[in-house]
Amino acid sequence: MVGGRTALKPRPTEIRERILEEAIRLFAARGYDGTPLQAIADAVGIRKQSLLYHYPSKEDLRRSVLEQVLAHWNDVLPHLLQAASSSHGQFDGVLGEMVAFFNADPDRARLLLREILDRPRETRELMGRLIQPWVRVTCDYIRKGQERGRLRADVDPEAYVNQVINLLIASIATFEALGATDCERNLAELVRVAKSGLFRPED
Repeated sequence: MVGGRTALKPRPTEIRERILEEAIRLFAARGYDGTPLQAIADAVGIRKQSLLYHYPSKEDLRRSVLEQVLAHWNDVLPHLLQAASSSHGQFDGVLGEMVAFFNADPDRARLLLREILDRPRETRELMGRLIQPWVRVTCDYIRKGQERGRLRADVDPEAYVNQVINLLIASIATFEALGATDCERNLAELVRVAKSGLFRPED
């Protein structure tokens, strides 16, 4: 009872979301191997068996966590495709949205960085399924921008996209460890570097 009323039990979807949130935080801090399911259940405030009801195995939880983080890119990347062949302002806005997503919770970037280093084969398969289709289309848009003279002709589209992804994830994941206290200043420089590497100077 709370204030004379029966407290409402969390809905299954709310519990699943809380499990994912805590799993992201703990996997990012301790790594997948260093995080037992019991620690995640304790952080959520449920029994381990209740966690396993929602996610039948630790591997299933890991994949759900990664899919949640990477799925956001599938929402943002179509807009980035248009920005890559249009204008500085639009590019700033879309890249800024991607930066803001990771900066709002740096554990997302730390989680991906850990997974890339600890499980490169599995992470490559997952990113290949969720991200690579959009990467290929992004590269096509960059080539169109090059043909129209808006973008640098010497840019290697595939290498550029890979480097921007690496820059985004690694930078946000390591800002704190490297003593980057002025986060906004460092993020602004990240966007400047990405933009200056793509657009022609006279644009």
